[in-house]
Amino acid sequence: MKWITLSLTFVMLIGILSACAGGSSEKGDNQQNNGGSKENGSSSAPVKLMMWGGVPPESGPQAVVDAWNKEHPEVQVEYVRFVNDDDGNLKLDTALLTGQNVDLFVNYTLTQTQKRIDAGVALDLSGFTDYNILEKMGSNAEGWQVNGKFYGMPTTRSAFFVALNKDALDAANLPVPKDWTWDQAREYAKTLKPANGYGLVQHMEPFIDPIDAALTKEGYIKADGTSNLDSPSVTKWLETMNGMMTADQTTPPLGEQITSKIPVENVFLAGESPMLNIGAWLLRSSNNFTDFPRDFKIAFAPVPRLVENQADYIPRGGLGDYISINAKSSYTKEAWEFLKWYADGGMAPMASGGRLPASKDADQEEMLTNLLGDKADTYDKESLMYVLFEDKTPTHVRELPQEVTDLITQEYEKYFLGNQDASQTTANMVKRHNDYLEQTK
Repeated sequence: MKWITLSLTFVMLIGILSACAGGSSEKGDNQQNNGGSKENGSSSAPVKLMMWGGVPPESGPQAVVDAWNKEHPEVQVEYVRFVNDDDGNLKLDTALLTGQNVDLFVNYTLTQTQKRIDAGVALDLSGFTDYNILEKMGSNAEGWQVNGKFYGMPTTRSAFFVALNKDALDAANLPVPKDWTWDQAREYAKTLKPANGYGLVQHMEPFIDPIDAALTKEGYIKADGTSNLDSPSVTKWLETMNGMMTADQTTPPLGEQITSKIPVENVFLAGESPMLNIGAWLLRSSNNFTDFPRDFKIAFAPVPRLVENQADYIPRGGLGDYISINAKSSYTKEAWEFLKWYADGGMAPMASGGRLPASKDADQEEMLTNLLGDKADTYDKESLMYVLFEDKTPTHVRELPQEVTDLITQEYEKYFLGNQDASQTTANMVKRHNDYLEQTK
């Protein structure tokens, strides 16, 4: 219901703004046609760009804009943080649609991006011909194109992994996995489970990724045009997670995790759980010994797969932090200059929070230095390098329509809360997905 409410709110905003946009559309068109730049000599005041992103300012963004502002007195950038959750993204969408000060903004999924393209607030970057995104970022950038066009620039390597307490692994004589299944991860969780804790905790953002990884390969839709949400992979995930929550008691029951809002990063860094399913943003906390002191080394493993054959599974990853320019900005040229600078190395301070640049022209050694800082000896560097750079497994960018993600979430929550069994859960998913497919024909 929350997602439905968010979607309806977004649609209503579009409708309201469209009805009253007559007085401002001409101005917006003129701004875009001339690149949005102020005319030379029109003012002695510097251009001010507002950049919205989901990373806390102290975790890199503030250092980035400070460096730019020092070098470019004529164009000053201010960073505005929004929390990358449902409410935070609605806040950004509202700001974009109501004409608040947003010149650049970060999208964290293709689903969010598509919604903003449809709303007319993400600028088509094909008008800029002095920077080849595919050449700079590589073929993985193609996953961010919409109808063959870029409406933003992917700037980071996206890494999702299982962080491991290396000391606990060593004590149990368990190797750091480079290739493993959820069945194997389940056994690790049993072996490593502390007396008063869980063997594995998971951040909710990538919680659904195992289904997405399987069906990205299999297809969400069968050859006959009907839903594939009754795939054995979906049932496998449901039953594996439920077994770990109930029979094994090695991971928190979903109801407990949702109601108590378990701070999984804190739990892992405090040594209370030896395994954490998360993304590279963990490093902005794991490098912070002031707030998160720890006495163990962290190792890293790829996210486990549901199927035996790796070729039948495409995990999430690729490129991320897709930065768009507001199509209604008064300063699109200046925003573009900043975005190019940011992508090719200006974003260096972001590495301290686990965000490594995607551009081939960025200084990787500088990024690694920023990433590890003076805490390099507290990480298993070999496994970190593997999950960040050396694992060549093909990856995907999450692009499932939000409506489908919502219905999957609503049905698996009923299952994990004990309100329906696995077969009823997949049947409900299929029915609702088929209804959605019929409505969108």
